[in-house]
Amino acid sequence: MSLFKINNIIKAGQAGILAAVLLSSAGAYAQETADKIIGVVGRNKIILQSDVEKRFMEAKGQDPNLPDSARSMILQQLVIQDVLLEQAERDSVMVSDEDVDGQLDNRLRYFISMYGSKEKMEALAGKTVYQMKEEYRDDVKNELIVQKMQGQIFENVSITPAEVTNFYNRIPKDSLPYFPATIEVGQIVIDPPVSIEMEEYAHSQLESIRKEIIEGKKTFEDAATWYTDDPGSRDNGGRYDGVTRNGPWAAEFVAAAFKLQNGEISPIFKTKFGYHIIQMVNRKGDEADLRHILIKPKITSVDIKASMTKLDSIYNLLVSGKITFQEAVGKFSTDEAAKRTGGMIADPQTGNTELDITKLDPGMVLMMDSLQKGEYTRPHVFYNDMREQSCRIVYLRNRTTPHRANLTDDYSKIKEVALMEKKNQKQMAWIKDKLPTFYLKLAPEYVNSANFRAWNLAHIMDGAE
Repeated sequence: MSLFKINNIIKAGQAGILAAVLLSSAGAYAQETADKIIGVVGRNKIILQSDVEKRFMEAKGQDPNLPDSARSMILQQLVIQDVLLEQAERDSVMVSDEDVDGQLDNRLRYFISMYGSKEKMEALAGKTVYQMKEEYRDDVKNELIVQKMQGQIFENVSITPAEVTNFYNRIPKDSLPYFPATIEVGQIVIDPPVSIEMEEYAHSQLESIRKEIIEGKKTFEDAATWYTDDPGSRDNGGRYDGVTRNGPWAAEFVAAAFKLQNGEISPIFKTKFGYHIIQMVNRKGDEADLRHILIKPKITSVDIKASMTKLDSIYNLLVSGKITFQEAVGKFSTDEAAKRTGGMIADPQTGNTELDITKLDPGMVLMMDSLQKGEYTRPHVFYNDMREQSCRIVYLRNRTTPHRANLTDDYSKIKEVALMEKKNQKQMAWIKDKLPTFYLKLAPEYVNSANFRAWNLAHIMDGAE
């Protein structure tokens, strides 16, 4: 089986928690098929046939040609996971509740954005956000513990360019994957500065809205629906559920929210997004359901002209070679997230800056057609993720056409898989050293599969009942 396919199977298994509830043909399979125990690790950790099938179906969704034999490799990964958990218990390796809550919040926010609203996600899952968090808390905690154990095992594992080249040369040419067209683009963004007059107007507008709510002329929910500039909560009456102190919220937002009692409305406060008021709906310890109204100071044509003038100067510095793109991002860009990637646009889930060109905004693709590698667009106005006008220069770092994997265009991808193979070898050596101290029992149909024959474990497994 191709190592690139193996890489995808492992990633599918790692990404399966929560996704299975929402996307799951695999979940339906588990309900319709008689389940059975196919593995036991350490006497109290069991692996079910449905555990393997769920991950197999997720991987099959990515690669319809995945062979049935992949189930054995998936079972091997689940056994390794349980061995790592057992060793973590012996070594007292733990993760904090805050880390677990943060992971759960991040994943749920991703699915909420995918489906458009919390209500749509809950309807699809047949569970509330709170129920999903409780149901999958242990799974996420175990995943974080496994990652922590693996971090200890892989601490000194690195890979050299020569090793990457040797890895690539060992792959049969007909097994190399075919990659779609990709593009690497960056941007220098300068948000238009807001005038003092528009700041004052936004504040007074929110003052009037708050007064209407306090006097009972409007409910907070109706006012949010009519007035808020927050597209993420407008259609839900300004409501956000499951807000925590350690989420992605602005510090001022969290501070204002957790001062409130149920039903109380905050004073007006400011964040980098604009002016806010919050109504506490239901406080549950360090978690809160609330409603929120945001009024953003409006940007004028004068503000936009100021940003464009500044970008014109930056553009001249770039094309004359007096400053590099990365230097310009660090010195001038107002996009803090882009600064962390050197200005490059990255996949929010993987952090990869090599993007599938078919998944980019058509306007961006059209803009890139006239650029050569290393060139810049002229400064222009665009709409950002918040559907607000801003100004930017776009930089084309690299572009590839559809092709078979090669070291020139795909070095970073090949390096990732080569490093994964090296880490896997290190992990297998660790497993071989530790397994004699663990109880392990497998179903007969898996005992003699290639994955487990290589472990030479016949002396400690006789098949699950």
